[in-house]
Amino acid sequence: MEYVYAALILNETDEEINEENLTAVLEAAGVSVEESRVKALVAALEDVDIDEAVAEAAAAPVAAAGAAVAADEEADEAAEAEEAADEEDEDDEEEEASAEGLGELFG
Repeated sequence: MEYVYAALILNETDEEINEENLTAVLEAAGVSVEESRVKALVAALEDVDIDEAVAEAAAAPVAAAGAAVAADEEADEAAEAEEAADEEDEDDEEEEASAEGLGELFG
């Protein structure tokens, strides 16, 4: 992770993300630098717009949270509809029981 953080620091300070700069940041942080990892990261980030990637990553949790809220609201609405249906069933059962009692009275 420290390699990625070093690349983010370089990006934030508008420095070029190259092997020399990345190694310097890592060494300044006290990291034992592996040249192969530095080379791989520099190559991987060559065609990447880091600011855009960070913005997309930041938006992903927001979108997921919005979807979760919508799902919760749908679940609440479904629960309310089920409760209403249960109440209707109870009312129907009470009416039937009352009708049976009246039928017995009037034979």
